[in-house]
Amino acid sequence: MNSSPRCYEIAITMGDPAGIGPEIICRALSAMSATERATAMVIGDPAIYRRAAASVGVVLEFVPLEQAESDKDCVAVGVVEVPKGVEIADGQISAGAGDMAFRCVHKAVELVQAGRAQVIVTAPLNKAALHEAGHHYDGHTGMLASLTGAPSSFMLLASETLSTLHVSTHVSLRDAIDRVTPERIIATVEAGHAHLLALGMKAPRIAVAGLNPHCGEGGIFGDEDSRCIAPAVERLRERGFDVSGPISADTVFYRASKGEFDLVIAQYHDQGHIPVKLIAFDTTVNVSLGLPLQRTSVDHGTAFDIAWQGKADATNMGSAIAYARRLASGAKA
Repeated sequence: MNSSPRCYEIAITMGDPAGIGPEIICRALSAMSATERATAMVIGDPAIYRRAAASVGVVLEFVPLEQAESDKDCVAVGVVEVPKGVEIADGQISAGAGDMAFRCVHKAVELVQAGRAQVIVTAPLNKAALHEAGHHYDGHTGMLASLTGAPSSFMLLASETLSTLHVSTHVSLRDAIDRVTPERIIATVEAGHAHLLALGMKAPRIAVAGLNPHCGEGGIFGDEDSRCIAPAVERLRERGFDVSGPISADTVFYRASKGEFDLVIAQYHDQGHIPVKLIAFDTTVNVSLGLPLQRTSVDHGTAFDIAWQGKADATNMGSAIAYARRLASGAKA
């Protein structure tokens, strides 16, 4: 009798193979027990993973997903190989590396949709390499939204001390201001609230940061806070959400870090990224919300300057994997 294919808790994508992704994945895998490794698969070229394991001085056996055995201590690989004739140089931007990173994410989405994995964990990619390969996305979040047909998505930066969810991310500051609308703010709060409930939080406390200095100071410094943010917060409160705002951005992150709020809604990329990275640079996890699948990621780049030198620190990858396992456990519950 044929048994159904195993569903892995997490599928880890290689990221840009010219960067530190393969190395930090191998370090994280080596830190797992055999039981934990049996619940994780990786996506990419097995030859690159073998080289990365040697680079960081760990011993791991990589086996194509179709050949992986449940009673064997090995790492299952959803194989995506570097095409013959394609050159990928360590620490260098290239179309080949960008295409490889894209194809790994595409493969991971297919595996999740086929029921072979629950949560995707992504190693860093390089946007310039991605664009050079003809994949014109703003990063993983936009790519995943496109691959899954999601109308929109949201970027959550999660840490033990401070978590922020963004109304907009990879757009210019000028465009970000235009995205501060009541509808987008409400959708962002709804996504954050649902995520915190899924993690087991009973009554999430959410703060909405203001856009302008001192929330516009009564219109002296702009009217977006009173015209767009305040009405959105009022509508959410009428629906029973425990949401406060707009709160001046020069105080709201401090208040949240001291435990007053569980989540801060940031109006644009740097407003939310700077405080979280200042407080918890090594352990912050990037989580995509609003998609029909679950995804976590490291919150750093490809680090081409130290790639393939055996120096890369896997602390952030470990945090991303741990958060993904929390999501997988929540889905089972």
